Amino acid sequence: MDDGQTTEGGGREFWRVLEELRARLGNGVYPLGSSLPAQRALADELGVSRDTVQRALRALQSEGWIESRQGSGSRVVKSPIHLGKPQQEAPRVRAALGTFIARAFAQPVVQLDVFTLTSESLDAHIRLQAERIRLGGVRPERIELRMLLPSVSLDLPYPRAQSPAGEGEPPAEAGQLDQLNEKLQDRLHAITRRHAISLRSALRDLKTEGLVPSVQVEVRHVPLTPAFKLYLRPGAEALFGPYEVVERSILMDDETEVDAIDVLGLGSTLTRHVNDEGDPDSSGSVFVESMCAWFDSCWKLLARPA
Repeated sequence: MDDGQTTEGGGREFWRVLEELRARLGNGVYPLGSSLPAQRALADELGVSRDTVQRALRALQSEGWIESRQGSGSRVVKSPIHLGKPQQEAPRVRAALGTFIARAFAQPVVQLDVFTLTSESLDAHIRLQAERIRLGGVRPERIELRMLLPSVSLDLPYPRAQSPAGEGEPPAEAGQLDQLNEKLQDRLHAITRRHAISLRSALRDLKTEGLVPSVQVEVRHVPLTPAFKLYLRPGAEALFGPYEVVERSILMDDETEVDAIDVLGLGSTLTRHVNDEGDPDSSGSVFVESMCAWFDSCWKLLARPA
């Protein structure tokens, strides 16, 4: 197949470019209000066709991160990382996932517990830390990752196709909506599988290459619909953020677009909660301990191996 296409998501090169551009948005390489490089420049830099870059930009536009206009290029209209200062009375602070993962990998023993919908954001940041290890920036002795994902048998409330409501458009029949929803769910499951495999491979490769002596990665499924994403450094700190429910156009693998209700994880507002060992009754300490207990109970009682 051309461009390294697979049956699970529209081409390896397309997904590589899309994830690279998402990472750049998340890391502030392309800040809010800035313009992305020209399509030809991106194609040359990333070693792909201009058509692949165009597809990735259309996907970013459908997700609401950029605005593209013919002759004017693409501009960032929404930032996935909230850089504004929190209000003084707020007991927690807004945080970025990249900084959280970097703190985890700065420890001799990297411990991470994660509950999420697709692990898409986590995959990008894990791969950045893997490169840091290869370059000698950090040298953990052990990596332990436990991740909970929703069971594939769940009938998730998102993404869900919307019936066309434009003037002159006939309402979609129930059967047509069911078919669209099935395709959307299959697309979501394919994205989830791909990123779970990707981050598992990225971490296990570190052990194979002799860079990290011990690596343990375990993924389990739970019969729970994620309304939030949760990242834990057990006993130390937590990142918590509700998924943002939005109306958006989803670009399918066959280039069609589906108007749908969906959630955006990349734009979730994450708040950081720190376990204050000097004050076990502080709000941060209570939150971290309660979330660790919640995760452990789900892991032991609800989860099944992926």
